[in-house]
Amino acid sequence: MNHDQTDHIQCLPQNPADLFYCKCPVKICAPMVRYSKLAFRTLVRKYDCDLCYTPMIVAADFVKSGKARDSEFTTNKGDQPLIVQFAAKESQVLAQAARYVSPFAGGVDINCGCPQRWAMSEGYGACLINQPELVSDMVRTVRNQVENPNFSVSVKIRIHSDISRTVDLCRKAESAGVSWITVHGRLTEERHQPVHYDAIKTIKESLCIPVVANGDIKSLKEVEHVHQITGVDGVMAARGLLANPAMFGGFEETPLRCIRDWIDIALEHGTPFSCFHHHLIYMMDRITSKQEKRVFNVLSSTSAVLDYVKDYYGV
Repeated sequence: MNHDQTDHIQCLPQNPADLFYCKCPVKICAPMVRYSKLAFRTLVRKYDCDLCYTPMIVAADFVKSGKARDSEFTTNKGDQPLIVQFAAKESQVLAQAARYVSPFAGGVDINCGCPQRWAMSEGYGACLINQPELVSDMVRTVRNQVENPNFSVSVKIRIHSDISRTVDLCRKAESAGVSWITVHGRLTEERHQPVHYDAIKTIKESLCIPVVANGDIKSLKEVEHVHQITGVDGVMAARGLLANPAMFGGFEETPLRCIRDWIDIALEHGTPFSCFHHHLIYMMDRITSKQEKRVFNVLSSTSAVLDYVKDYYGV
């Protein structure tokens, strides 16, 4: 595990669950494959993001391989509060992974929402919403085996077409000691259909623990709106933050200073070019013309990108 080498301090973070009792709604950066890495988390934290997740990590690989631990999980002192999301299907393996990260993160999250075929065929992700006993057992096992009492264990789910099944799953997880539940308000087979905010509201009203809404949040106004119509304690964004990392700060589109911040942070962290460039493509999507995109999206070196943003935007 790479903790930016200087950060081998065993600083046990405060319980991230406490955030839900200090501010409402808590603004959260979702776990995004390839994208919610340390450099991007550093950027969104500058713009009022309260809590960040790592990309999903397969717990079994993480436990087995030191190489996987070093490449998959990087953090530093400023990267708090942080939740490490794992794909897992065995309680003991998840607990071992949680013990590895517990000195450096505030908690772990169990991915019960990923709809991708490879994840489901391996027994990970959204297929777990149909196994409430296993989910509860994973929560309980982590709770029992991580010594830090401030360490949180959360779960991110999708919903069933019969919402009473989802409520049952959530209540079982609540009884097992889950810290909070994030609900992506779509069925496993739904991709870009409208989010079922009524289902999220029903889940929130059925539980005593904090509930987080996820799905199609593209602006701070929408954060407030979803908070009002569902009563949730937190709101999580994914694509909305990719397009505008300053969204939680109230910006309607990515400000130039955020682009400058990203360039500085990415260069400082040694972010690989494809990741550095992809983030800029997302951020600049709304402010570039079709013609500009044709040029910018095919640039193939950091120096070419830096020249482009300097010439066109004075950044």
